[in-house]
Amino acid sequence: MKKILIFVVLPVIAVVLGYLIYSSIQEPVVFEKERRFREAVCIERLKDIRTLQVAYKSKYNIFTGEMDSLIDFYHNGEITIVKQVGSMDDSAAVAENRVYRDTISIPVKDTLLERAGFVIDSIAYIPFSGGKKMNMTAIIAKVSGVDVPLFEASAPYDYLLQGLERQLIVNLNSDREMAGRYPGLRVGSIDAPNNNAGNWE
Repeated sequence: MKKILIFVVLPVIAVVLGYLIYSSIQEPVVFEKERRFREAVCIERLKDIRTLQVAYKSKYNIFTGEMDSLIDFYHNGEITIVKQVGSMDDSAAVAENRVYRDTISIPVKDTLLERAGFVIDSIAYIPFSGGKKMNMTAIIAKVSGVDVPLFEASAPYDYLLQGLERQLIVNLNSDREMAGRYPGLRVGSIDAPNNNAGNWE
């Protein structure tokens, strides 16, 4: 009986304990690697939202809080581009009226976000969340007595990191909140003008 315990049971226990120790060490490493990957995908999406919001504001002088409006703007909107012909530094050309500006309108979808694999409808959703939508808000705020359009779009870690080790997500959220930071990824701010910066920048 002692021989069975020594030669069979103890090695099995040692292997199981070794596996558990290895898993407990690897779990945060795997979590961090997957978190960085998911964040990179989400940051790209938030940057796309920012690009469209800035173009939308240049057209309408406000941001939109509706994702459908942003997607419609991409499909059907136009942006105005001012093209200068000639140089104001060329005094002869200026004197002869050969320097002028020409305004042209270009469809948004032919101008912005032209890259392989880009799908406009995907910007409404938080990646890896199983279909949860991005949080997006737009307001007009008084800043030093002046009306200023502001927007923010965000993806909470609870959705972005869905399916990963729950306790590690809770710990990450807690660390962010204790540091006074948003527990997720966010671009823009409706609390104060921040030049539409992302909280990862």
